[in-house]
Amino acid sequence: MARSDTRDAPPRRRRSFLQGLVYWGAVLFVWGLIFALAFLAVFAADLPDTSNLNAVRRQPSISYLDRSGALVSVRGSQYAPPVDLDKLPPYVPAAFVAIEDRWFYWHFGFNPWGIIRSQVYNLTHRGDGPLRGGSTITQQLARNLFLTMDQTYRRKAQELVLAIWLETKFTKKEILALYLNRVYFGAGAYGIEAAAQRYFGKPADQLTIGESALLAGMMKGPSRYSPVSSADRAARRATVVLNEMVRAGAITPAQRAEAIGTPVRVNPTLASQRAQYFTDWVDDQVRGLVGEPTEDLIVETTLDLPIQVSAEQALRAGVAGARGQGVQQGALVALDGEGRVRAYVGGVDYEDSQFDRASMARRQAGSAFKPFVYLTALERGRTPETPVVDEAIRIGTWEPRNYTGEFLGPITLQTALAQSVNTVAARLANEVGTGNVAATARR
Repeated sequence: MARSDTRDAPPRRRRSFLQGLVYWGAVLFVWGLIFALAFLAVFAADLPDTSNLNAVRRQPSISYLDRSGALVSVRGSQYAPPVDLDKLPPYVPAAFVAIEDRWFYWHFGFNPWGIIRSQVYNLTHRGDGPLRGGSTITQQLARNLFLTMDQTYRRKAQELVLAIWLETKFTKKEILALYLNRVYFGAGAYGIEAAAQRYFGKPADQLTIGESALLAGMMKGPSRYSPVSSADRAARRATVVLNEMVRAGAITPAQRAEAIGTPVRVNPTLASQRAQYFTDWVDDQVRGLVGEPTEDLIVETTLDLPIQVSAEQALRAGVAGARGQGVQQGALVALDGEGRVRAYVGGVDYEDSQFDRASMARRQAGSAFKPFVYLTALERGRTPETPVVDEAIRIGTWEPRNYTGEFLGPITLQTALAQSVNTVAARLANEVGTGNVAATARR
């Protein structure tokens, strides 16, 4: 029986460091490829349809103008024609890249380092405020175009897959253009052109550096960083954007200083949010006439914005001066000689209460109805100097009384109206006929 002699076997050669690196690199590559294929198989199975990329689905808007053509308000989503990136000042897209995705031109749809950094921050700052996201501009575009805002791992995974697809189908310039023309800026404005018109009353190609920084800063939260409702917070955020633009080389320190020193003026119509009660009132009537619009509409109204501003200020001052008497709210409607509404205020503060006390409140007209009584009497031959008597009166079972509890005796119709005498108005309405008074009021 032969014996095996291990002394004759060749010794096993050990891999060099470089060979080991190549070997394990190949192993990791293969497993990474398997993982990537499995990832795509799981999360790409039910991706949304991407064939309607260029279709814009949104609610048509209705723009309401005052008597001189000034914009009063817009109901529905406001879109504007897409802007050509080449026609914008270079600092406009640069502001968004600087604050939202500084590696935009170098990554392939996602930034692994950004994702890791945001997750580390979220784990170490739980409860310290809003969580950070690691989404690139391409990922944000994928989410806005195809997905929902659900904070789930599946949605994030699909966002990643779609971002890679966008990067393979479009150039960086096209992706950035799509992003700027589709992203939401709050206040019903979608896209950079609509936002420029809504917030600053100018086209996007006329935006200043400061205005561009303010709009870019809103991407973190359009309502939280709105220059209308949170001007100070929006300004601080814009300063952060300007700093990042300097860091990215998009602007110089001198341009940053100039932008900070130049006040950004928000569109006064939007900033004041005037005539919101009036817009609600008219909007109901317009939709009652045309139904839900299928295209954008422009509605010209009889409102006069300068008069509207004065009316709102007067109502606030009047209610504030009467708070000691228990007054909390009020309403005001101003008509011209032809019955056209020039001012309409349904409450002290629309933001606090949207209940329209001018048209929705149900209460007795009271003395405000007396002019119709006197007008009916004048049209039937009486004059302001016609003598009447303020005394106790009984009409059926009704015994009207004066607010003071006293009677003035013989007076004229003019005095009775000026003093708002109840007994005379009741007698007069009974004499001319309550049906005739109602017909006058309707007319």
